[in-house]
Amino acid sequence: MGRTEAEDLLGQLAPQVLGALVRRYGHFDTAEDAVQEALLAAATQWPAEGLPGNPRGWLITVSSRRLTDLLRSEQARQRREEAAARQIPPGEWLAPAADAPAAESDDTLILLFLCCHPALSPASQIALTLRAVGGLATVEIARAFLVPEATMTRRITRAKVQVADSGVPFRMPNGPDREQRLTVVLHVLYLIFTEGYAATSGPGLFRADLSAEAIRLTRIVRRLLPGDGEVAGLLALMLLTDARRPARTGPAGEVIPLDEQDRDRWDQAKIAEGVALITGALPRGDVGPYQLQAAIAAVHDEAPSSEATDWPQILALYELLLRISDNPVVALNHAVAVAMTHGPGAGLERLGRLETDRRIAGDHRLEAVRAHLLEMAGDHQAARVAYQAAARRTMNLPHQRYLNARAARLAGGQ
Repeated sequence: MGRTEAEDLLGQLAPQVLGALVRRYGHFDTAEDAVQEALLAAATQWPAEGLPGNPRGWLITVSSRRLTDLLRSEQARQRREEAAARQIPPGEWLAPAADAPAAESDDTLILLFLCCHPALSPASQIALTLRAVGGLATVEIARAFLVPEATMTRRITRAKVQVADSGVPFRMPNGPDREQRLTVVLHVLYLIFTEGYAATSGPGLFRADLSAEAIRLTRIVRRLLPGDGEVAGLLALMLLTDARRPARTGPAGEVIPLDEQDRDRWDQAKIAEGVALITGALPRGDVGPYQLQAAIAAVHDEAPSSEATDWPQILALYELLLRISDNPVVALNHAVAVAMTHGPGAGLERLGRLETDRRIAGDHRLEAVRAHLLEMAGDHQAARVAYQAAARRTMNLPHQRYLNARAARLAGGQ
């Protein structure tokens, strides 16, 4: 999913074009197919023929014509059903006018709300967002999530049908519904970024292209909602976290933990942008979970060394975060902050409270943190067992190798 300049432009225009078609004609699922075909045509023609004077208008025109063709191809089979459902006389089927003037409004945010419809599962929300808003081909999305293309095709098709069947109008929701839907959108973007930054399975520690796509989409939301503190917080969190990526692995792809990373390799431009975003967002009013997580990431990134990290400040921020977020991963990270501030025994005591939480009890991260804290406490035998247990639980190969290496080092008395 590496993107050229032309692909970046197509990615930027894809949601605007789809939004324009859905607003004008409806038919979300068919319009999405039409836009994908127009994007493919542009990717083929533009490099050879040159960029059109109005790329957005070109895509809308080509998509509209393709939408007309797709609808007409279904006309014979669907005319009676459509006419009965819409109470339209059978002779009055109307296909869209392909050359109607293109609206100048940017409907990307409405489209994101549609793709993140609460009736869809998180997996379907992610897939549909990457396809419809990101403009990615199904094969690219399938590759990113390590599933067969046919599986991803079925997932996206079901999602489009569910959206079409929901009857949700293509317009910006109002009041509490808008806030609720925005929360879902931000969560989906966060999940896309997280899968890119810490791949749940596969041969690599991360998928940089997926993280980059999440950052790109979040920048779009930030442009459309410049005054929203949580949007700014999420973008800051992504930038501050992704800034460390160059130092997270060694020459052979091996994992390098945070406290051992070469901080000179961190991306200082992303850190500066992230710090500026969160600094500007925090004083505005109510503080949400993404802003607090971004603030924590900023403390890590601004520390000149691991030893100079302000752990008491991180602990205080995690305690604020725990008040508004019932998230076991937050509780796990809080236990680490407790250990780094008050000693490993205090951290292990906090960790014990998570053992009965089904949401994380079987997660490799719980055993990995336990192993780290036991190692800090000097109980190397118990730490080795915990590292081995964590290695068995993860499906990510670099993590497995790292955890097994830590266990082997303790077994060797090093």
